[in-house]
Amino acid sequence: MSLTVGTAQRGEIVVVSVGGELDMATAPQLQDQITDLLDRGLSRLVFDLTELSFCDSTGLSVFVRAKNSTDEAGGVVRLAAPQRGVRRILEVSGLVEVLHTYPTVDEAVAADASEPAAG
Repeated sequence: MSLTVGTAQRGEIVVVSVGGELDMATAPQLQDQITDLLDRGLSRLVFDLTELSFCDSTGLSVFVRAKNSTDEAGGVVRLAAPQRGVRRILEVSGLVEVLHTYPTVDEAVAADASEPAAG
């Protein structure tokens, strides 16, 4: 099981690309990346899930913690382009609405850009 995580800055938004499998073994890797971004004052995050093939409840909890942390920092979390299996997990768990899920990264970035930063 492996996970790849990459980041790209798009204005005030950081697109976090997540690929592979997000589970109990790999979730700490993503959590560390999120913590690093928040520590640097970057709290407007779009997670690009195009290449994420699997996500279990531990992975979902990373996204929920990211949302809670960014909310506290006046930022936002958006999920973009989840594959069918990952989208199904989000739907069944009820998180697809809570975590604001978009069909594409561009739509998630555009939606974020149209909303004022809280604070």
